[in-house]
Amino acid sequence: MDFSTILGIVSAFFLVFMAIATGSGFGVFWNYPSSLIVLGGTLGATFINYPLGEVLGIVKVVKNAFFEKSFPVWETIDELIDLSRKSRKSGILALEEGSLKAKDQFMRKGLTLLVDGLDSASIEDIMTTEIDYTRDRHQLGVEVLTSMGNLAPAMGLIGTLIGLVQMLQSMSDPSRIGPAMAVALLTTFYGALLANFIFLPLAGKLRRKSQQEIFAKGLILEGILSIARGENPRIMQHKLEAYLPQSLRRQE
Repeated sequence: MDFSTILGIVSAFFLVFMAIATGSGFGVFWNYPSSLIVLGGTLGATFINYPLGEVLGIVKVVKNAFFEKSFPVWETIDELIDLSRKSRKSGILALEEGSLKAKDQFMRKGLTLLVDGLDSASIEDIMTTEIDYTRDRHQLGVEVLTSMGNLAPAMGLIGTLIGLVQMLQSMSDPSRIGPAMAVALLTTFYGALLANFIFLPLAGKLRRKSQQEIFAKGLILEGILSIARGENPRIMQHKLEAYLPQSLRRQE
């Protein structure tokens, strides 16, 4: 579970609601027409902008923002180095058992390609293609959320214009000015709230998680290619350490 995502959402809404509660209370900040304009308008515009399947698929993508998937860097490097030593000692076919036991699915695929006898260029081509498509899938989810984050304030502005028009048409009846003004202001509030507390932060979190996964796959790919080329395990270790910041590297 990624507690930073939950903590951020809860704390953001809690502090805003506490500020509201210490003032005039929650009642004046709830307006049904305003919520319909912002939510309905944002969803409708999103469906216009993207195919239905891509919008509905965002649910699975957003789920990733709430779960932490750590990458054991040195455990992975040590595993690749051990496999390299085994390959140099007993041949590529000795990696067949490792291809079945590897915890990471991407590593299992790379080892399977090695055991199947593919050369390093073919392995690089296949696995790089998978990395590219993984990046594209992640980018789609980020793009949809970012679009929703941009649309929500725009829908709030539309609601504000609707409320102002209604207010100006009812200037002769003071009892109707208040509700119309509430629509005008609360739609902007709802749009800003959804954009800056939900859609844009989730897009940022998913973008960062995508970068972490691409980094992990890139490190694994470099190790697999090093094994395919028959490089010295010591050289492999230096190559893989180059992916890490200085603070994570082992001291000689």
